[in-house]
Amino acid sequence: MAITQPTSLNPPEPVASLNEIALDEALDTLDPLRHLRTDASDFARDNDEGTVVVPSQPRSILGETIRLTFPVDSPLVSISLKVDASHGCGGIAWPAGEVLSNYIAFRGVRYLQGKKIVELGSGTGLVGLVAGALGGTVWITDQAPLLGIMQQNVTLNNLQSCVSARELNWGETLPSDIPPPELILAADCVYFEPAFPLLVQTLSEMAVSGSTEILFCYKKRRKADKRFFTMLKKKFSWEEVEDDPNREIYNHEAISLLTLTKRP
Repeated sequence: MAITQPTSLNPPEPVASLNEIALDEALDTLDPLRHLRTDASDFARDNDEGTVVVPSQPRSILGETIRLTFPVDSPLVSISLKVDASHGCGGIAWPAGEVLSNYIAFRGVRYLQGKKIVELGSGTGLVGLVAGALGGTVWITDQAPLLGIMQQNVTLNNLQSCVSARELNWGETLPSDIPPPELILAADCVYFEPAFPLLVQTLSEMAVSGSTEILFCYKKRRKADKRFFTMLKKKFSWEEVEDDPNREIYNHEAISLLTLTKRP
């Protein structure tokens, strides 16, 4: 028999904690990307290790081209990637995107061949480009300011036949030319709190059934990120990917790779 605890036994949240949350929200409004640039994260403080989870960028990245290979330990695909921070944080490559790219490359061509795939919050398009290079039919999506760099990277890698760039604002109607995907990819999409419910809405609308596979790679940066998962659990269940040989390495860097399953 379930026993309900009396309300009086649950202590109220400390005022200091509420004040910290209010301050976080105010600072987020002024600078939504501040948690991607700070050296001192809640994760490092919580774990008492003094670990720098998100290192500060020593310089601006403007119009550079980098080359990344996946999987790292046994290269199968090589991607040339134009990166440009003038578009905001989406214009550069982030660790969670590289982790997800490495994992799908580890799964290989048999896993991706012929699948209809959508990447959310693509930024440069890295993860979707890897999926396309390995045989998927891919739509990489993000907001309008990033369409240019996504399309440049598609062309740079000669993937026009299998990768398309589309504008998609979370919470809005899905583009009619994007079919229901068999696989949804999302990396480093949890950073701007006002967008949390919009991201959950888009994931829910795009995952037309429980058969839609979703790979969601996430880097913990702050306590407020827990609110995203509070919203997410109303629509999805999840579990950690266990067959990635690099799991222990990126878990140590506060990165988790999850599979999401839509609730009935």
